[in-house]
Amino acid sequence: MLVSEADKKRISDTIKAAEQRTSGEIFCVIARRSEDYRLVPIAWAAGLALLTPLPLLFLTTMPAKLIYLIQLIVFIVAALLLSWPPIRFRIVPRRKLHEQAHAEALRQFVAQGMQKTEQRTGVLIFASEAEHYAEIIADAGIHAKVTPDVWDEAVAALIAGIGNGRSADGFIAAIEKCSAVLSQHFPPGALNRNELPDKVIEI
Repeated sequence: MLVSEADKKRISDTIKAAEQRTSGEIFCVIARRSEDYRLVPIAWAAGLALLTPLPLLFLTTMPAKLIYLIQLIVFIVAALLLSWPPIRFRIVPRRKLHEQAHAEALRQFVAQGMQKTEQRTGVLIFASEAEHYAEIIADAGIHAKVTPDVWDEAVAALIAGIGNGRSADGFIAAIEKCSAVLSQHFPPGALNRNELPDKVIEI
């Protein structure tokens, strides 16, 4: 569990309080990872295995069958070793990690119905732990009035919290910073209906 039940309640209470000050809707998602990247270790292992015969062919007199056996062993050992999560996520290019996490954030935006609020004022606060990635996605109604860079402080607070092992504190800080922006541009309306659940979910 990335966030304890007690911390989930703290986050939920923070969202409820924040939405009292704005017509915007805030929803939080934290992912253990956005992708498995299972093929990356295989690709690295295949590359190592392909290079293995070169020095053996030129520097030794080993028979072809033995070289092939060594090549196979290198592939299997490398694939197993590189598939270990702490290593696997280090060999994936940072750009690939962030692309996958961004894609997952967009999927969650749609999956959680963020685009269905009446005034298009949904805000998704998303973090993916394995990719060390955080993002805030605002729906069209908000995006028309504020530029994406206004969320930079909230994203920084979220990343800092997760990096220090305090995911809940990171989300709470991000929610409060988002609320400050939303309350300025989107004050609460006469009805101020709650259109999205006030919670954080884990995926």
